[in-house]
Amino acid sequence: MGQPNHIKSRVTLRQYGVIARVFNSPTRWRDAPLARSWRFLTAAMITLFMVAAHPATAAEPVKIMLFGDSLLAGYGLADEHTVATKLTAALTEKGQDVTIINASVSGATTAGGVSRLAWSLSDEPDLIVLALGGNDILRAIDPANTRENLTTMMARFDQADLPVLLAGMIAPKSLGPEYAAAFDPIYPELAAEYEAGFYPFLLAGVAGDPAMNQNDGIHPNPAGVDRIVEGLTPVLLEMLENTPEHGS
Repeated sequence: MGQPNHIKSRVTLRQYGVIARVFNSPTRWRDAPLARSWRFLTAAMITLFMVAAHPATAAEPVKIMLFGDSLLAGYGLADEHTVATKLTAALTEKGQDVTIINASVSGATTAGGVSRLAWSLSDEPDLIVLALGGNDILRAIDPANTRENLTTMMARFDQADLPVLLAGMIAPKSLGPEYAAAFDPIYPELAAEYEAGFYPFLLAGVAGDPAMNQNDGIHPNPAGVDRIVEGLTPVLLEMLENTPEHGS
């Protein structure tokens, strides 16, 4: 991807019928050498004309699905400042033809992601950005449950042969070392197990910085979104370069 779209030419059955009639015209002279040459040249010209009439069918854009919570849903932001909008612009600037489907839901936990998985996949994405777990942390959900839910999603994506960029979360120190020891390894281990793309911390360079967050101190402001997109873009570009063109 990033290269010119493949050209797909075609001649319809009706067009083939025109060519066939030229070849099989029931004239007295059809077996003469000159007539056969004329018919061949005419058929070739018709074929070229028909191909020119249908010059190109562009490869379809790659559909990237954002499957996350409020951090990707754009909570508190105007549409032009959301991750979906800015990521589309960043990838387009790099020559990628993409459509981003934002299937993120504010307040979603990993359990919520599992519950809406089948419905979301009905949009037939080509690549998934999975970024759930932040609300599991806020609710102090048992990391074992978080791991189970993320594993279910990763297995489903793997079954559907969908490449995944897994964006990780890191437990805050306030939850204690035992919680962090159980939670933090979930993402790198699942990324390795399913050979997924991996971005270790979705809020890298954003979390804890007032200049990057809205007044609630949790959700990124436009500057924070820029930082998230800056981090995700090179990982996605590498994945797109290794993903066959959709429709090719």
